[in-house]
Amino acid sequence: MEQVKVEGLSYAYDKAKALRNISFSVEKGSCVCIAGANGSGKSTLLELLASCMKPSSGSITIGGVSLSEESAGYKTGLVFQNPDNQFFMPSVWEDVAFGIMKKGVPPEAGRERALRALRMAGAEHLAARAPYRLSGGEKQRVAIASILIMENEVLLLDEPTASLDPRARRNIITLIKGLDRTRIIASHDLDMILDIAGRVIFLHNGELSAQSPVPGLLLDEGYLQSIGLELPLGRALPPWTSR
Repeated sequence: MEQVKVEGLSYAYDKAKALRNISFSVEKGSCVCIAGANGSGKSTLLELLASCMKPSSGSITIGGVSLSEESAGYKTGLVFQNPDNQFFMPSVWEDVAFGIMKKGVPPEAGRERALRALRMAGAEHLAARAPYRLSGGEKQRVAIASILIMENEVLLLDEPTASLDPRARRNIITLIKGLDRTRIIASHDLDMILDIAGRVIFLHNGELSAQSPVPGLLLDEGYLQSIGLELPLGRALPPWTSR
């Protein structure tokens, strides 16, 4: 069942085109990754899907509802590449509960829902901690909890494994794989994409270069090099190995 549909999407920063004529769809409950080199337009695309910006042209629909309609804004939730951008309250649970409490949920109920979201993200033990005292992996879990509490239909994640140590990276991958909602993830961590996604959309210089089931083009070294990417580390031969 098609849940997210993007048609002819374009966006320009100060007349410089960041995205040009992007079209794709995502089925409900699936995990799709957007891959591309730095500057390919991945983060811009997620911000458009999250209604942070309005497209220059084209359309986005979530569950058949256009994101141009004010009522559609709640349908997607974005976890930024830098979780610190989402933290500004004195404690973790207050940060997680902030969005629903702004909508009128009383503090006691907000705390209960925050603890439930943190439990889903494997981070309930962090509830009383100050966000600035968390590790990178802990911050990522709390940032995900702050989106889960809003019960958005589509979860958007921008480089969720960036700058994490191997154990934290594995924990975040396991968490994302276990979520029961549509996930769209922007990343150039191709090993993560191999592990987590059913399909990958490749961007290059602001254009949709290709779409592929996983593994598909993720193992095509020539194609990846043509768009500024390398083979996943787990599939690439070390330089001293003869081919």
